[in-house]
Amino acid sequence: MRARTAIAGLALIVSACGEGGVEDDAGSTVSEEPPSTTTTVVEEPTTTQAPVDISEDGFPEGPSALDDMGSDAFPPPLVDTSAIISGGPPPDGIPPIDEPQFIDVADADAWISDEEPVVVIDVNGDVRAYPVQVMIWHEIVNDVVGGIPVAVTYCPLCNSAISYERTIDGQETTFGTSGRLFASALVMYDRATESLWTHFDGRAVVGVLTGHRLQPVASPLLSWADFKNSHPDGLVLDRSETGFGRPYGNNPYQGYDNPSSFPFLFNGEVDERSAAMQRVVGVREGDEARAWSLEVISGEGAAATNTELGDTPLVILWSEGQSSALDAPQIASGRDVGSVGVFSPVVDGRALTFSVEDATFVDDETGTTWDITGRAVSGELADAQLERVPHLDTFWFAWSTYAPGTDLIEQ
Repeated sequence: MRARTAIAGLALIVSACGEGGVEDDAGSTVSEEPPSTTTTVVEEPTTTQAPVDISEDGFPEGPSALDDMGSDAFPPPLVDTSAIISGGPPPDGIPPIDEPQFIDVADADAWISDEEPVVVIDVNGDVRAYPVQVMIWHEIVNDVVGGIPVAVTYCPLCNSAISYERTIDGQETTFGTSGRLFASALVMYDRATESLWTHFDGRAVVGVLTGHRLQPVASPLLSWADFKNSHPDGLVLDRSETGFGRPYGNNPYQGYDNPSSFPFLFNGEVDERSAAMQRVVGVREGDEARAWSLEVISGEGAAATNTELGDTPLVILWSEGQSSALDAPQIASGRDVGSVGVFSPVVDGRALTFSVEDATFVDDETGTTWDITGRAVSGELADAQLERVPHLDTFWFAWSTYAPGTDLIEQ
């Protein structure tokens, strides 16, 4: 399999603009089924064909899905390949960072504003922040965190940070940007076989490795202030050592998350229960999926939502102070959309109920105070850590496309 040379030039994508339920325990409206007119684009495959085995000797040989998505040498694709379309740039025209360099919090504080969003990874106690002001220009960072090879990804068109282990059946690879979109979301390719992978679920959908799925790694978005306060000894991706010259801190997608806009090159039908660009927090638990609108889970300074999904209790914490990366010309100047954490509220077998006092999270059972990362700051349970429940901060069009039939909780 030939290697691809990264193309330094970056083609900017300009957005194209356009214009019944039950109550949950918090009194918000839950729409349990999408309307009958909704067209979903992503569904679980019905084929029973097992993915091709990856031997100890390496990845299987085959043609590149970047060159020919319709090759007869591939297993049946898991999506309609006609829906995988060019977003403008060629493969790696939006260049991933393959040799990331890191600095400490004190050095990074000189050029990251407190409000800016960062993608956070914590693997085996190795905690790292990837500033969105860098990620928005590169979308993928191939890294090793806590001894685990990972691909940290951020899709600006969906405002979604999702990360994966980049080892497949024991064989390590790196990932690049294909230059293509599926349902207005990043399509990655692995550099070993040039199969195509969807950003939201980490599946190989076209190519030699069709059917394989990557192991996800939690990577929430936090404000820089929250990160440096919770992880003062963490590492931060250095913007001066990316290997590329970009106007880091600028937002090339100015105004993209305007609630009245429409997703760029989205080729499905938007679930009409909410606006396409409505910000939501999405959670999956087994076969169940639910999204909460940003307005439902936010409040004055901070908010705590005690809820459940299936038989699993959840607490959703929200605190002000994170700017939208997709709003203003400068990321630091974007409107405040806040930071979100989703956790199991169970500590040592005891279920806790959370509330907010003076913009601080407090559990009603012990009076312990907690921060947005789920860490007990002071009180009876000081230094305890809530178990993080994977969630996704994204737009409604994206979540409802990749989780068809999802519940929606809105005001």
